[in-house]
Amino acid sequence: MPPIAPLVPGCQAGGMPNRLATATSPYLLQHADNPVDWWEWGDDAFAEARRRDVPILLSVGYAACHWCHVMAHESFEDAGVATAVNARFVAVKVDREERPDVDAVYMAATTALTGQGGWPMTCFLTPDGEPFHCGTYYPREQFLALLDAVTEAWTEQRAAVVQQGSAITAAVAHRSARPTAEAFDDAALDRAARLVARDADPARGGFGGAPKFPPSMTLEHLLRHHARTGDPESLRLVGRTCEAMARGGIYDQLAGGFARYSVDAAWVVPHFEKMLYDNAQLLRVYLHLYRATGSAPAERVARETAGFLLSDLRTPEGGFASALDADTDGVEGLTYVWTPEQLVEVLGPGDGARAAQVLAVTPEGTFEHGASTLQLPDDPDPGWWPGVRDRLRAARALRPQPARDDKVVTAWNGLAIAALAEAGLLLGSPAYVDAARECAELVLRLHLVDGRLRRASRQGVVGSAPAVAADHGDLAEGLLALHQATGEARWLESAGDLLDVALARFGDDTGGFFDVADDADRLVSRPKDPTDGPEPAGQSSLAGALGTYAALTGSSRHREAAESAVAAAGGLARQVPRFAGWTLAVAEALAAGPLQVAVVGHDDGARAALERVARRSTAPGLVIAVGEPDSPGAPLLADRPLVDGRAAAYVCRGFVCDRPVTTAEDLAVMLGT
Repeated sequence: MPPIAPLVPGCQAGGMPNRLATATSPYLLQHADNPVDWWEWGDDAFAEARRRDVPILLSVGYAACHWCHVMAHESFEDAGVATAVNARFVAVKVDREERPDVDAVYMAATTALTGQGGWPMTCFLTPDGEPFHCGTYYPREQFLALLDAVTEAWTEQRAAVVQQGSAITAAVAHRSARPTAEAFDDAALDRAARLVARDADPARGGFGGAPKFPPSMTLEHLLRHHARTGDPESLRLVGRTCEAMARGGIYDQLAGGFARYSVDAAWVVPHFEKMLYDNAQLLRVYLHLYRATGSAPAERVARETAGFLLSDLRTPEGGFASALDADTDGVEGLTYVWTPEQLVEVLGPGDGARAAQVLAVTPEGTFEHGASTLQLPDDPDPGWWPGVRDRLRAARALRPQPARDDKVVTAWNGLAIAALAEAGLLLGSPAYVDAARECAELVLRLHLVDGRLRRASRQGVVGSAPAVAADHGDLAEGLLALHQATGEARWLESAGDLLDVALARFGDDTGGFFDVADDADRLVSRPKDPTDGPEPAGQSSLAGALGTYAALTGSSRHREAAESAVAAAGGLARQVPRFAGWTLAVAEALAAGPLQVAVVGHDDGARAALERVARRSTAPGLVIAVGEPDSPGAPLLADRPLVDGRAAAYVCRGFVCDRPVTTAEDLAVMLGT
């Protein structure tokens, strides 16, 4: 593993640490020595703004964000800018990954005002938190001019400013208003899959043009739709997209793992940051594609992506870090790109020239300054490529490395737990299951405080930010996958506890879920966004976990809650199904399930043979329990005895059970594997 540079505060010559010096967020720590007198989000900052009768300058970003770094260097590290900010504003810095609730409210305001959003996000608020001007990145001179304009408006047109803030707040609240709730039937699910396919890029995979993002949840939705209906186009679309991404520059051809997105439509040039949530979800997609098709390339990418999680993102405490930075020493892509001359320098003339051809490294370059990203347009010689890859990876490890945001986010670690637990079983790698178990133990031990979940920790210290709905849903999803992988009852019990909190604290009166709990910090509006973006929405993540928990326990209450949560996003999913990928994946599972497989027997070859068949099934809504008859804490194993002293598999569809079978062949017929 190459050395990963830690994210540390950037020091100003002669500067003194500001209030961010004690933060747990790596992003906030990057600004701890700015001359800007930053405050963390909280009541104290707003009280100070009211005391001074000045606006709030809210700056939101995250540690791996390239343009956040640019604005920091241009403006927040500049003494002149800091003087203007400190004299006229209370400056508040927020890590969007630590406070997604704050980010969601003000991103909605930014989008409403400008028609687009992004990070860094720059908002000006009244001392009551109402936004009256919003934007994203500003160059230094433009930012200084904006500070002057806002100060003038606040001083000379206060009533208009306050009125605009109230109007924007009302618009944000309206966006979170009750959506149209519509349950799904087979026809609606078929139509959603057709609409998704209509938007596909037939030549290059994925959807739309540049920039192009890995459509993880939509791919999972299409895999489940194919498994439920046999629709060949859905499987073709997944295969084409997965192959294009794996061959492109968005995938790290030397060390595994995917970048955040491609700036072009052909997956050639990535935005180089590597996010945990992307890689956890893509690991699961490639794993499920391999299960469905037996594709050797999909298996390879799944193994390499799992390896990337363990080698580059695993923290000493056993969790998984949030991201690797887009920049290295302030230069985007410095670690990753190559010229033909650099390949020759490492490999020699013959192998260097051959590698340039194989990896699409051209004299003109595919990136910047004559350098190229590494692609793999065709399958390389298997007798030649592994050794060359190892040599290039070793040489790259000697280069400066991107910084790592070592914050452990609950939701994203839940996604990693689910992916690694499944990968360990399907790829025959117990180390992956062990890593998932260790991560789950860390999160439950550290992030659960007085029975309530927290959002994040760093270096074994939990932060103060409360968990949002997605934290509860994604962690429960991971724990349920770990329960099915290990048979250990504690994971099922902990998932049930998290879901009970979510039902009690996050639910609304439509069957959906707010993003924050009813006792969370007061914001100008209570965020509720059912859109599945780069990660599952809180509502859809809870719907999926509720459905799985219901299938594992037979709880009709949780099944009904899952169905209601999916229906709550029905209007969105029908109109723009690509932005409801996880909602539709859950809907496919609910339509096909529950399908419960209980494999009982002693820990021997007969039980293992039945288990292997069960885990090969691609059926959406499938849950599996394996263990001794009547194992405590495993409801599916209750009252399921051996058959004539032999291991047996019990299959139930929709709570109607078939006769038990004792051979792998009979179980394969029942499951269609």
